[in-house]
Parts: sequence; structure tokens; C-alpha cells
Amino acid sequence: MPDSKAPGVCFENIDPLPHSITGVPTTVTAFVGFTASGPTTPTLLSSFTDYSSAFGGPATMGGYMTQAVQAFFDNGGTRLYVSRVYGDSVSPESVLEPLEVLDDISLVCCPDEQGIAGMAAALVAHCEKMRYRIAVLAAPQGSDLENLPPEDVRSAFAAYYAPWVVVPDPNGGANLTVHPGGHIAGAIVRNDLERGVYKAPANLAISGVVALERQFTDREQAALGPRGVNLLRQFPGQGNLIWGARTTSTDPEWKYINIRRYLSYLEKSIDDGLQWVVFENNGPALWSSVQQTVSNFLYNEWASGGRQGGSPDEAYFVRCDRTTMTQDDIDNGQLICLIGVAVLKPAEFVIFRIGQCTADAPGA
Repeated sequence: MPDSKAPGVCFENIDPLPHSITGVPTTVTAFVGFTASGPTTPTLLSSFTDYSSAFGGPATMGGYMTQAVQAFFDNGGTRLYVSRVYGDSVSPESVLEPLEVLDDISLVCCPDEQGIAGMAAALVAHCEKMRYRIAVLAAPQGSDLENLPPEDVRSAFAAYYAPWVVVPDPNGGANLTVHPGGHIAGAIVRNDLERGVYKAPANLAISGVVALERQFTDREQAALGPRGVNLLRQFPGQGNLIWGARTTSTDPEWKYINIRRYLSYLEKSIDDGLQWVVFENNGPALWSSVQQTVSNFLYNEWASGGRQGGSPDEAYFVRCDRTTMTQDDIDNGQLICLIGVAVLKPAEFVIFRIGQCTADAPGA
């Protein structure tokens, strides 16, 4: 309490309320590829009309950007950076480098990945470097999937899809077979907005598709799924669906897209939300404040259905104290917070146990 023995105005310093952490966006997407014209720097769009105004129609050198952008917005996409590829000897790395300064991107796709040597592997390397992004890739049109995905795209930060999709020609000509990345990215964004980034982006309808390049059987699905090839399937009465939600990683801890994306979301949200900690006095008061701030954020995530556990104690833990830091860490200005979360994994197989009663069974 302030010293109020003498008459006058007294001042008392009151500790501020705990800081809060806001979840970062997960729906901002970036496409790189060929366009007819337009800016040579990444341009943020919110509709296909924006794209047409900025970049024109289909590129004279071919490519699938126009169809991909249309499909992205038709399937639920909201915000899209388009980065134009131009020139005959462009390197994938130079195309992707301008995206590194854009902090809000969560999904990256090149609808023309097969037309630019090394682009698929470069997309994966880019997403691994940026840490909070997933590359949306597709098998080459008409490819034999027996040896797919290639080793250079195996990563927890890559999702690989097949087959290509058949769409109407907007000019009234024959149907076009195009890269499915625009449809898939748009559906993933829609899933994030309607269900949450923690929900596996599978069993999602894709619109604007006349047919699939090819149909797959359940047996083919059983062989391709564990290898990290997510199929698009057509089911009677349900339409065309994304029927898989795996990364291309061989590490079982990172085999699901939603696990990688959700933990990236948590990590980046907490990282951004704790920037106020820098240069604060590294002691028990700060540790307690950090622990409370992170716990409040994770509680809200648990309450929204993002994690397993019937109670907060089962869903997550947060520790920031002498057990997570050595004196050497403290002396070197390092604050270390240990966080554990129980994530939701998709139910890929629904198992029914069916029994039959014999004539001798009670009640028969």
C-alpha cells in the first residue's frame, strides 16, 4: 500500500494483467507460377477478379496458374499471394525467395511445378526453412505412382496429392486437365475456417471439377496412403473428395498434415505472443508471467476442441522455472519454457465389431 499518512495524492504501482497470446492466421496461401503479365513481386489478392485485373488471363507459355487461382477462391480460399514466374532460365530458389519476408503465409503451391525443374524439391526446402508452412504438391499428370512420392519431397512440411482434375474450359472449349493444387489449397483453407487447423484436411469436397484424371480403388488407396500419397476420390452421392491427410514424412510422429500444421500454429502463436519477454529481467516473476500467459492460451485452445484430454491437465502442461533452466542458461540471458500438448489424430479407419446371435442365445 502507498504511504498515505500525510494528506495529498498518492500513487501506487499495480502489476499489469498477464499478457495474452493471439492465434496466428493459418489461411494465407501463396502460389508461384506462370502468368500472362503482372507485377514481379508477390501480390496479395482476395478474389479471382483481383487476379484477372493484376495478372490477366492464362500465360502465353502455358501453365495452370489461372485455373488454380479460380479453384482456390471457388473452394473457400480467402487471401492469396501470387508470385509471377517469368523468363526461360528461372531458378526455383529465386522465385521463392521473395516469399520469405512474408510472415503470414501458411500454404505454398506451384501449379506449374512440373514445368520448372527442381521446383517441387525447392518448395519443400522453402517450407522447411520457414518452419510454419506446408508445400502442396501433386504427382505428375499420368504418372505411374508406384515409386511416388520422390525422395526429395519427403518431409513433414509437404503434402502430396494425386490425380490431376478435369475442369471446364471457361472459353467453351474441351475440358481441361489441370494441377489440383488450387482446389486442394482452397479446401484446406475452408476446413481451417469452418473446423479449425487441428482438423485433418480430408473427407473434404472439392468443387468445380468435372471428373478426376483417373479413378483409384480401395486397394490402391491402401498401398499409396501409407507412402504419403493423398488421393482424390469420387464416391457415388458424395462427389469428389480429398481422401487423405498425410505428409510425405517417414517419421511416424509427423505423418499427419493437421498435426504438423497445428503444432506450427501453436509454436508461431506463442513465439509471436512472447516477444514482450525480450530484455525483461530473467527471474521468477517473469517465469511465472510467461507460464500463466502460455497456459491461458493453451486453455482456450483446449476449450475450443483442438486437443485430446478430458481436462486441461490431460491436454497440456507448461513449465517455466528452475527445472527448465540451468544457472548457465539464466546467466546467458536464455528463458526456456517447456510445453507439452496432446494433439488430435485423424481416425483413418472406423472399425465395427459385428456379431450374430445363434438360436441358443438368450433372448433369441
